[in-house]
Amino acid sequence: MERGNTKQEILEASLELFSVQGFEATSISQIADAVGIRKASLYSHFDSKQAILDTLVNQVLEKYGKHSIFSRTDWEKDAASLPLTSDAAVQMIQGQIRYILHDPTIQRARKMLVIEQFQNPELAKLQTKQNYSDVLAYFTGLIQSMIRKGVLAEDDPEIMAAQFCLPISVWINLCDREPEREKEVMALVERHIRQFFRVYGAESAFARIESTNREAER
Repeated sequence: MERGNTKQEILEASLELFSVQGFEATSISQIADAVGIRKASLYSHFDSKQAILDTLVNQVLEKYGKHSIFSRTDWEKDAASLPLTSDAAVQMIQGQIRYILHDPTIQRARKMLVIEQFQNPELAKLQTKQNYSDVLAYFTGLIQSMIRKGVLAEDDPEIMAAQFCLPISVWINLCDREPEREKEVMALVERHIRQFFRVYGAESAFARIESTNREAER
């Protein structure tokens, strides 16, 4: 087997083991056994288990940056992809959820972070960044852009973003634990997004204001 292929197999086997039993609980011997090589051979590719983890994190972040919508937060540059209707938002978000749930590398990396978030300070920071800070920043930027476009009524964009994205994060975690519920979750996501547009849509807000004004005049 070529050296480059062996190195990638080591990374893939390590991520699988880390996602199931955690980084600390996984030994170099277990990784070598999973690949089908001697422990000494593994050390010709990586000098430590930490070196394997560091390489994995860099690979996952690079892949996530290329394919995840949450890695983009500059809506001035990405205005063409701005979802201006509930239909467009449903399609965009459901597509991202499917990517997160079904891409093997992203799926395993996410599970590894869940296991390690209370044991490894660096991975805890990465978990917060990937699954909270970046997601909230992305949706805050998205909401602000839709407000500027007149799609949504003006309100606190960060709170609107939290109301929009945090339930979706909970449903993704539910699918991780119970993958058979994905169809149910996708239906919930669609209902959630459509209700959000009904509640915060600019036309709905205008109608509420008009109704309030009429009531005040009576």
